[in-house]
Amino acid sequence: MSEDIARLEAAYREIISEVDDITRPGVVDTPKRAAVAMRFLTRGYQQTLDEVVNGALFPSDNKEMIVVQDIELYSLCEHHMLPFIGRAHVGYIPNGQVLGLSKVARIVDMFARRLQIQEELTFQVAKAITEVTGASDVGVIIEAQHLCMMMRGVEKQNSRMKSSAMLGAFQDNPSTRMEFLNLLGR
Repeated sequence: MSEDIARLEAAYREIISEVDDITRPGVVDTPKRAAVAMRFLTRGYQQTLDEVVNGALFPSDNKEMIVVQDIELYSLCEHHMLPFIGRAHVGYIPNGQVLGLSKVARIVDMFARRLQIQEELTFQVAKAITEVTGASDVGVIIEAQHLCMMMRGVEKQNSRMKSSAMLGAFQDNPSTRMEFLNLLGR
């Protein structure tokens, strides 16, 4: 067992013992399972943008908008460590090169698999697409449901948060923004 998993397991054992009998058969192995799950759910901290993209940039004369829609995402809110679950929509106008399709989803995952707030996640994805592709025109919209709002606090089951980060023409040019939203069916 790795040292970091052992430390997480010990921390979970202490937390669980505050709310339940840690020797109860149903939870005796929970600290280890929770430690492994937490490492998986926060694996974005162990990734870099270069590793995720892995050179998947391709020359292109395309100057038209590229949109990748409905990328599932799962993250943990940094305030309560409860999940938020949603979809990301990413658009950009290439500037001499295009990014491999799966890499867009991998970039979303890398940032989502960290303790996050949705607003920051949206901006991080937009900035990463700009950094990787050299495109200055990028739009990202994220729609998510937050369990911290659904199962505690105000307990609003049907609430959904939408956030956007618009860079370059997506921010400055109303027709570019409208094209992006129309392609998303919004």
